[in-house]
Amino acid sequence: MSLAARCPRCGSGLRAPGLMSSAWTCESHGSVQPYFAGRPEALAQVTTTSQVPVWSPRPLLHGWTLGGLGWCGDDRTGATATLLALAGPSPLGGPADLVLVAEEPGVGLGARLAGVESVDPGDLSAGAPEAKVLAGGHPTPLWRASSAPDRVAFVGEASGVWLWAVLWPPAAELVLMEHVDLHDLRHDPYELPMGAPSPRLP
Repeated sequence: MSLAARCPRCGSGLRAPGLMSSAWTCESHGSVQPYFAGRPEALAQVTTTSQVPVWSPRPLLHGWTLGGLGWCGDDRTGATATLLALAGPSPLGGPADLVLVAEEPGVGLGARLAGVESVDPGDLSAGAPEAKVLAGGHPTPLWRASSAPDRVAFVGEASGVWLWAVLWPPAAELVLMEHVDLHDLRHDPYELPMGAPSPRLP
């Protein structure tokens, strides 16, 4: 089954490469990396071809499951961005969602998940980080980023690319105040429990 390619910045359909251009093209944003959303069963293929990390907590937070994944890029480039959508109980009660994005600069998928118009998060050197995770065994500070009011977003840099963590509802940010150890599924694969399809996939 073929997947529809969409713009990572706005979700619009794309014009595929052809005789006149080798780029995927969005009417609003020009040349972009094509975004695809898939079911968890596609995880093995994505981890094989991705040029950027596929981050997942290990161990997975208690009661949390994998609800979907996404990636940007095609057969020529491999994945230049990856997205893992997880769901589980919030520390304050009720359901919560966590989406982890690794992306090369200029892709714009993380900002879209955060609900803002920008492409990259900009300068992260102002102010102290508000969360910290382990990413590939390295302490990784995360700064609070601009976001839509129904969610909270944090961003940092890991393995040379952006790392975004977007959580719903905003109170679920307490998840990141616990010990979160992110592993790159490309190099450290392990089985994730699968849950219902995530409503957070863009």
